[in-house]
Amino acid sequence: MTDVSAIAAAHGFELTGSREMPDIEGAAHVMTHAASGARLLYLENDDANKAFSITFKTPAADDTGVFHILEHSVLCGSEKFPVKEPFVNLLKTSMQTFLNAMTFPDKTMYPVASTNERDLLNLMDVYLDAVFRPNIYNRPAIFEQEGWHWELEGEGGNRALVYNGVVYNEMKGALSDPDSVLFDALSAALFPDTTYRFESGGTPAAIPTLTYEGFLESHRRHYRPDNSYIVLYGNLDLDRFLAFIDEGYLAPLSADERGPLAPNPLDLQPPVAPAPRAVAMRTAPENACAAVGFVAGTAADRERVVAADILMDAIMGSNEAPLKRALLDAGIADDASGYVVDGLAQPFAMVSLRGARPEALARLQEIVAAEGARLADGGLDRELVRAALSHAEFVFRERNFGYPDGVVLAMSAMNSWLYGDEDPTAYVRLGEVFAALRPKVEEGYFEDLLRELLLQNDHRAAVEVMPEGGSDLDEEKAEARTVAAALGPEAIEKIEADVAALRAAQEAPDDPAAVAKLPQLTRSDIGPAPAEEPWEVTEAAGMTCIRHRVAAHGIAYAYRYFDLAGVSFGELPYVTVLAGVLGRLDTARHTAAELDTLVQGRLGSLRFFTEVHENVDDPAQLRPTLVAGASALSENVAWMAELAREVLAETDFSDIDRIRDILGQQRIGLEQSFSANGHSFAMARASSYCLPAGVVRESLGGVDYYRFLRDLLEHFDERAEGLAAKLEALARRLFADASCTLSFTGSDDDLARYTAALEPLSGPAAPAVLVVPEPVCRREAFVVPTDVTYTAMAWDRRRLGLPYSGVWLLAARILSYDYLWSEVRVKGGAYGAGFQTTRAGACRFYSYRDPRIDETCARFGEAGSWLAGAFDPTETEMDGYVVSAAASMDAPAKARELIRRQDGMYFAGYDLAARARVRDEVAAATVDEVRALGSAIDAVAGAGCTCVFGNGEVIEAAQSGLTVIDLLSHEGNPL
Repeated sequence: MTDVSAIAAAHGFELTGSREMPDIEGAAHVMTHAASGARLLYLENDDANKAFSITFKTPAADDTGVFHILEHSVLCGSEKFPVKEPFVNLLKTSMQTFLNAMTFPDKTMYPVASTNERDLLNLMDVYLDAVFRPNIYNRPAIFEQEGWHWELEGEGGNRALVYNGVVYNEMKGALSDPDSVLFDALSAALFPDTTYRFESGGTPAAIPTLTYEGFLESHRRHYRPDNSYIVLYGNLDLDRFLAFIDEGYLAPLSADERGPLAPNPLDLQPPVAPAPRAVAMRTAPENACAAVGFVAGTAADRERVVAADILMDAIMGSNEAPLKRALLDAGIADDASGYVVDGLAQPFAMVSLRGARPEALARLQEIVAAEGARLADGGLDRELVRAALSHAEFVFRERNFGYPDGVVLAMSAMNSWLYGDEDPTAYVRLGEVFAALRPKVEEGYFEDLLRELLLQNDHRAAVEVMPEGGSDLDEEKAEARTVAAALGPEAIEKIEADVAALRAAQEAPDDPAAVAKLPQLTRSDIGPAPAEEPWEVTEAAGMTCIRHRVAAHGIAYAYRYFDLAGVSFGELPYVTVLAGVLGRLDTARHTAAELDTLVQGRLGSLRFFTEVHENVDDPAQLRPTLVAGASALSENVAWMAELAREVLAETDFSDIDRIRDILGQQRIGLEQSFSANGHSFAMARASSYCLPAGVVRESLGGVDYYRFLRDLLEHFDERAEGLAAKLEALARRLFADASCTLSFTGSDDDLARYTAALEPLSGPAAPAVLVVPEPVCRREAFVVPTDVTYTAMAWDRRRLGLPYSGVWLLAARILSYDYLWSEVRVKGGAYGAGFQTTRAGACRFYSYRDPRIDETCARFGEAGSWLAGAFDPTETEMDGYVVSAAASMDAPAKARELIRRQDGMYFAGYDLAARARVRDEVAAATVDEVRALGSAIDAVAGAGCTCVFGNGEVIEAAQSGLTVIDLLSHEGNPL
């Protein structure tokens, strides 16, 4: 057994505690570095996906977003690695399975993960040097690029001052989301005297007030070892890692003269209950929203915080949860949600409304009080609470959060550690909390908690966001005119000179000697591909069965794919409506509320959704499906079969009011997603201009579906009866075992019990009637309420007569992390940009939270020429691209993710051997093979299929020949 105490002591650390950790199948070791004061937690287990993170306590003191800008900026070169973008170099060249940095309201975190120990040490080296010895002190251009600077746009008399900067543009996009504005307003109302009253990411109005000197001073005071929290995770050589951290960083840094630690304060807010307040926001009227918040205690109150989260899920977690149902029935908003906001010194419960009607805030408060009193006084169904508790346990056990476990657990550790708790494992050890809460369900604990949290709480607030006309760009332009009027010719010349200097710095190549200092793996470090259990195609319960042998830790997964060939093209939107209401209406056996409780208590999940599978070789061969997906612990597989079958075969579609609620929630969700995630919708829409599968996807869930949905809601009363009949008929036509493919993961015993409980869905497969219209190339721009834009271009690789190979995967990585990163993000100020390609033919450029359209389209158009000509990597650089591309295929996947990927491969017509060939092609790729794709990349942009989502003024000013459509207007027609 490893003597952790001796290893720690050998490298300057004092072990302060160790404990067994059944929840992670390992142990936890807490230590402090004696000389520097740095804290360290080692979560030891057998996970090969190792992780490192370092976090700093960084409470905001204003809205300038200084810690957000620092998060970006320290990764732009350091003393040991003096290149412009070491972060991007790591993305291009490492085997990382996670590499990012995150700004929270009171902390900044730098996590990395890798399955290769040497690679993780390399990543750790770059990150530690970045945070402690960044180049920000001798390169002011980093602050200007990542934070903000003035630029001059236009020609002659049309020249105007504008702000630019990566974080500035990111936050313009982020704060175009009414949910974000609402959250900030509620946080400020609850915590008027603490750091949580500020937007830690920065507001567009305040970011330009941050000075370079203030930026540096914030780094000096906060990025110190004695203000840091380090987490190591997984199966790693602790002696090697502690030696590296001590000798390379903590010991040398402890010798520096730092002065006393004086970070911004992170105080607790005494209880307040201010009068309700309204916040104006320039956005569409449909974006009105409101919320109430209730502080649940402090981070030290672990059991209470976890119980509050379970309680909020029980009363607000679905349309049939009692408080949410009361809010929906009141008709005061299109949607309502409720949850606990944790990861703060004082976690709080939030109940919010989207698509709020006039006077909604007052009614929200009244309903929360009245329904809360009813529930606390005996109306709370304890079976519902038990179900919510079971669901929380399932989620904790599955741990499927989209990040490696080591990253998720590091975040969980900070939920207690940052706030003075000497036990950083408090929120990692949740299994014991769930066990302690279970008997308390019958003791009235949750009724008492509800009463204290929602009814008797003297720390509460209520806010609403009131939409108003105009655009934030108007205010920005007015300020720019004021500034410009006050500037003389010399100041204007200085701005021009500063921008020219910034561009020169951005375009200057890194010194090859500096690049050579970056740690890097070579092709020889690429080992064999991780073993992946193949699927089998067999028969179960009369259906074709994709049988998976994936290790799922006692969880079973069943997906039923119902073919939509028997649906006409015009009926496809109704299939999405059908998927949206399934599981949320009464059935012949249960009310919607009873069904919801059963699903929460017996299953991990039960979902219904649509997706389109396309053959990798033939665009005309596509398979739209409606999917019924379920998961459960092994002992509950019979419930998984029975409940899913009940919903599919016995749903009662006559409850028109509930259907209206669900469709209204879909509408507002889509409208807000158009603004917050416009790049996804732009790529999907652009794909529909050239791919038959894209045409179908648009009808099932894109702009075309939104237009259908909006029209349906506007004429709902006259179409309601026909809609119910339509859904009933569709369900009868679609849900037959004869048109279903089953995907199952679990033991053979699980499958036997599942099929034994599965009543057949009898009936023949519906005759094929689906005819997909031919794609038509378009150039469209959709105006949505945001201050930024999202631009996409797309084309089908197969139309170029080119086969897919690993070289395409490599080229996409090179374009995304080299050319597009430099041209669209660094120089253009967009928060993100990239190029994607799929085995099934889609090739897509995109930009994210972008201040420009024409310039971005021009950069997309020049990408192929750059790849064919200017791309001239050294052997070492090319090896880096190959290593990172191969590693992206080898990254560990959670069971659910792996199952769904394999299902997609089955329907697309390729197998694990084909995937392995692509990996081999990546590993063997040459520079000439990559360059040879330049003309094909040119053809993608040259096809002209372009879609933009974004701000109306920016779109109207663009000269890219776009048909402009106001998407949220009632007409939704070209302007």
